[in-house]
Amino acid sequence: MPAHTTGKRPRSHAFARLALAVALGISHFAFAEEPAATPAPANTAAATEPPEGVLPLQDLRIFAEVFNQIRSAYVEKVDDRTLLENAIKGMLNGLDPHSAYLDKESFTELRESTSGEFGGVGLEVGAEQDGFVRVITPIDDTPAKAAGMESGDIIIKIDGKSVKGMGLNQTVDMMRGDKGSKIVLTVVREGTQGPFDVTLVRDVIRVRSVRQRILDPGLGYMRIAQFQSETGKDFVKALDALKADNKGPVAGLVLDLRNNPGGVLQASVEVADAFLNEGLVVYTKGRIENASARFSAKPGDLFEGVPVVVLINGGTASASEIVAGALQDHKRAVVVGTDSFGKGSVQTVLPLAEDRAIKLTTARYFTPSGRSIQAQGIKPDIVIERATLTPVKPGPMVTEADLDGHLSNGNGKTENGSKQRAGAKSDNLREQDYQLYEALNLLRAMVLGAKQKAVTQALPADA
Repeated sequence: MPAHTTGKRPRSHAFARLALAVALGISHFAFAEEPAATPAPANTAAATEPPEGVLPLQDLRIFAEVFNQIRSAYVEKVDDRTLLENAIKGMLNGLDPHSAYLDKESFTELRESTSGEFGGVGLEVGAEQDGFVRVITPIDDTPAKAAGMESGDIIIKIDGKSVKGMGLNQTVDMMRGDKGSKIVLTVVREGTQGPFDVTLVRDVIRVRSVRQRILDPGLGYMRIAQFQSETGKDFVKALDALKADNKGPVAGLVLDLRNNPGGVLQASVEVADAFLNEGLVVYTKGRIENASARFSAKPGDLFEGVPVVVLINGGTASASEIVAGALQDHKRAVVVGTDSFGKGSVQTVLPLAEDRAIKLTTARYFTPSGRSIQAQGIKPDIVIERATLTPVKPGPMVTEADLDGHLSNGNGKTENGSKQRAGAKSDNLREQDYQLYEALNLLRAMVLGAKQKAVTQALPADA
């Protein structure tokens, strides 16, 4: 006859349950009961696996044992609250690079970043599997951008202290600080021999979400640096400013999403909606019902169907990939550049007591055609690599304008001889931003093609 236990359960059982319940902040999970002397079945692994929603008692015992060992034997005394918070951080950090525990300070910083103002150096970063930190993108008009930090840089030290295993939140905390204070980042960059130091002076980072300018008469440029809560509204204002600068509607647009790390989902939907008359923008799939959603465009293309070129690169992530993917699937824009980052997961911020929260990955993004962005990214329709061009200066040449006794232009135009051509200014855009230069050339061709098509359609048909 098997033995049965009566009275109080062992103390380690109770402590294990209490410790994990406190750590998880739960009260609705059941715990696996363990008979005292039940013979083990042939398939032990299957038999010891508890039903869904039931926590394994043996694993809780191990948790409690580790908890007690740290309390009693660690070289320095650590209070229980710190240990429990570290346990929560460990659970979340072990899931994926984007799930995290947000203490009071981190939660405040998250709200600051979505509002577009915080103190720091101006870097969007992510965790690497080896424990170091990768730069997703430097934010425009910040100390990091001015110092030449690049997407893909690996930060291995901050002020001489290794960040390996430190955790993303702690790394971000170290990089933020008061305006005017200095920080030294030790960086590893592909193509550069050995680590090197970058000294930055912290500043108040005010992220201007949308910028615009006229590239050519009738051809506009809009850049979104980050998707904040007000980006959708700012985008419409920037379009109005673009029309005012152009003294009329634009004939074509380059939308620059390079090095845009993403941000607020709803803002990306609003931006994509500005280009679409109807149809699905993005949908999400998760395990729970409210993690699955569909977002569609409302009637009205604010750009009235003009040609659009979207620029992306390896720093284009998350919400910016939603915009690029939606416009690509609807054939509303030509996407150019290089493959995007591939962050196709949804993080939900779940507030806890005392101004704390967890940032938990709850779903995946899918483009209108059903493509998963996660770990795949958006592939451009036309690949344009980042490049530096060095113009080749022509050798000595003779033009018609150099010949003695040549005829005048006849229309009063200035002559264009070898001296004038040699002294002509080079195309700064071509030399400073080759990808944008090629995107503009493509846009010119698209606008010209649209005009020719309109003329053809307007011609009377042959009888």
